[in-house]
Amino acid sequence: MKVIAKTGKDEMAFVYIIEYENGKMLECVESLQPPFTRDEKWILLVSTMHGCPVGCKMCDAGGYFHGKPTAEEILDQIDYMIRNRYPDGHVPSKQFKIQFARMGEPALNNAVLDVLEELPKRYDAPGLMPSISSVAPNGTDPFFERLLEIKNRLYPDGQFQFQFSIHTTDQELRDQLVPVKKWDFAKMAAFGERFYTEGERKITLNFALAQGQPLDPEVLKEYFSPDIFLIKITPLNPTYRAVENQLETYINPNADLGQDEIVSALEEAGYQVIVSIGEVEENLIGSNCGQYLRRHIEAENALQNGYTFDLVENEIEAEASAAD
Repeated sequence: MKVIAKTGKDEMAFVYIIEYENGKMLECVESLQPPFTRDEKWILLVSTMHGCPVGCKMCDAGGYFHGKPTAEEILDQIDYMIRNRYPDGHVPSKQFKIQFARMGEPALNNAVLDVLEELPKRYDAPGLMPSISSVAPNGTDPFFERLLEIKNRLYPDGQFQFQFSIHTTDQELRDQLVPVKKWDFAKMAAFGERFYTEGERKITLNFALAQGQPLDPEVLKEYFSPDIFLIKITPLNPTYRAVENQLETYINPNADLGQDEIVSALEEAGYQVIVSIGEVEENLIGSNCGQYLRRHIEAENALQNGYTFDLVENEIEAEASAAD
């Protein structure tokens, strides 16, 4: 594999475009979360598919699907970013999060599970915390059953982060936003209750909330116990797909949210609520969730509030060295 281009800056995030020997390309990201230093918190986002077949209405990676990388090809992404910073494979970060969330639905690629098995063997990383976010497509029950077993065996004591991406509590609108057959709320809740262990991290219900998309605590409480599930609300990041589908973010990342009525209602219903805004500059880099550099490169009319950093082309050979 080789890194053919990158964009970003060292004190925030880099997006890498990687090309494999078969000519297929994907993207991976390394980022910081200011004010934390890299020794305190370092985040890698890797791709689990070449594009994505799901086609969420706000995600620029949808529509480019052309296969699934192998476990070694996913590990190659991780190897490159780790060895670039830490050649000996020792990652000192207190929290070292690997999110399987750049491109692709992880539950549709069983190689992700093989990667989860390999990570603790391959790296000396005491702060390792894998993170899986899924829309829970139908037919993925075997994936989630094995994921549960791996989490319990290899990542106990809160060392694993799991979330369902829901985006709205309105079922019809959810089907429009995430146009794939998927688990209903009852099935998600039943699995989450099995996945959760008391004292560990709660299961996250993620809402990249758009204006006009309901987030109703009464609907949530029918299925999801506040003792097991927490709510994360994020801005709808600037993407070409969001513009095409006339989706506008509910949360303005440049403004103080204050006492938001949706957040207040969720808290009154007993839920822990995280409003995760992050760094607006990552929108300009193109490293945030739902963004995809290839879509920007091919666009005729550029976005004004996203993908503004220059893309630097190069050809860095990135041979995996973990086995050496």
